Amino acid sequence: MKRILLFASALLLLASCDMVRTETYQDDLVMPLEDGQTDSLFLSISLEYVVTGMKVEVRQNINKAIVAQAFDLEGGEEATLEETAIRYRENLIDEYMNENAVLENGVRSWEDRVGGAFDKKYKHYMNYLVSYYSFRGGAHGIQTLSNIVFDSKTGKQVHEADLFAPGYEAPVAQLLRLAIKSAMEAEDPELMQLVNLEEVAPNGNFSVHEDGMEWLFQPYEVGPYALGIVSATLSWEDLKPFMKN
Repeated sequence: MKRILLFASALLLLASCDMVRTETYQDDLVMPLEDGQTDSLFLSISLEYVVTGMKVEVRQNINKAIVAQAFDLEGGEEATLEETAIRYRENLIDEYMNENAVLENGVRSWEDRVGGAFDKKYKHYMNYLVSYYSFRGGAHGIQTLSNIVFDSKTGKQVHEADLFAPGYEAPVAQLLRLAIKSAMEAEDPELMQLVNLEEVAPNGNFSVHEDGMEWLFQPYEVGPYALGIVSATLSWEDLKPFMKN
């Protein structure tokens, strides 16, 4: 069953004081593999997107980037969020049915969860977080968190190269390694045995906040699955020497 929820986000205000309004596209599916069986496909899509309060081009830029990130598209897609979500749903159903049609044993329940919502705004930057969880059997599923930062004036995605001066990668990587090492040693020194600090570097998966920039590292990116998603925050003061004026 599919339902659309409408609400106004109190976090997104333009200079004109017009409220940016958003909707959440919601699609939930539980489909048994066979009648009377408990093995099922579970699908949940919940994605917030902008509907009013911005210029059309700005809104389109934001929503297009959300769709591309949420459904892992290469770009250039002109379909709406709903059209893309329906196609994703149909493709997932086909894949589930085809791959499990001849299996006689094992786990045949799949789960897919795609979520996305705006986070707090900082200056003219808008943060958006996409979450994805997939289970196809085995010991565990896979979860990822991916940030998108938008310029609210243009709706275009902000990348690290837009914020930092050339040559920032090495010094910022060193700061990130120190931040992760310090946080993990304070929480549980044994965690440091799981981290491959040499793999820690600016990866484009960041958000911007009043207290600085936060980077996220997916499972397996800087250590084994047991390490989970690793985060590191650097203050604006620490980052200032490496940023564009």
